[in-house]
Amino acid sequence: MTSPVAKPVVTQPVITQPVVTQAMIDAYDEYTHLTLDRRRFMEQLTKLAGSGAAAAAIAPMLAANSAQAAIVAEDDSRVKGEDITYPGSGGEMKGYLVKPADQQGKLGAVIVIHENRGLNPHIRDVARRVALEGFVALAPDFLSPLGGTPSDEDKARDMFTKLDATRVAADGVATIAYLKGLKDGNGKVGAVGFCWGGGAVNQLAVHAPDLSAGVAYYGMQPKAEDAAKIKAPLLLHYAGLDQRTNAGIDAYKKALDAAHVEYKVYVYDGANHAFNNDTSAARYDKKAADLAWGRTIAFLKEKLA
Repeated sequence: MTSPVAKPVVTQPVITQPVVTQAMIDAYDEYTHLTLDRRRFMEQLTKLAGSGAAAAAIAPMLAANSAQAAIVAEDDSRVKGEDITYPGSGGEMKGYLVKPADQQGKLGAVIVIHENRGLNPHIRDVARRVALEGFVALAPDFLSPLGGTPSDEDKARDMFTKLDATRVAADGVATIAYLKGLKDGNGKVGAVGFCWGGGAVNQLAVHAPDLSAGVAYYGMQPKAEDAAKIKAPLLLHYAGLDQRTNAGIDAYKKALDAAHVEYKVYVYDGANHAFNNDTSAARYDKKAADLAWGRTIAFLKEKLA
């Protein structure tokens, strides 16, 4: 009698999720803020990840994913959105204007200012979220003077190096003027911005004495001497791990105190730069984002009523 032949045991390879470290996030932040080019970033990421294959798997987790589902869909019946053009400081500005579908009465207006990727699907989604809270929301395309935001986000990032800061501030002032003239607005205009847009909000507060409220998410601070020009109350959100941006907090607070500007600063421990961007798997922090958003909406409702 022959013994049965044992069947070989086939083991399936265990697929593990790539580990994203803080050093990788820091390298990506350096890359997206123009101190590293794409080749050097990938070289650094490869060293940190241990192999080119691992780096290739991790890179998309660090970047924003434009295919990520919107929190408020473009065809959501609760809002009405449209692409518009309006007068900028020296030419036509493009933008995305959103209002509550059931709007009754005049509402405060909010400028939603994009990151250094331009007016992309994520920022359009944020504008719809703002509209759902009972505001007229306008997300301007500050790349309008250069032809508008391209679909290639790396190309958009490079375009920001060609923007003139004076023109950006002037286009922001022109955006306030446009919104103050809307027949269904109440004449009060606030602004909320993220990353590059957070810095733009700070600059807008410097250059626009009629800004009613400013909310800056991890935005670079203006020069201390410019803080004396600020009239608008400010809400400033910072990420605890964002050493680059946070380096300017103390000087900004000191300048705002000296100018008697109304402001609040919140630093979210353990959160990374861009923690509000839910299309970036590695950097999004839901707890910090939800807390900051609640504070933002309450602040805007108070100041723009």
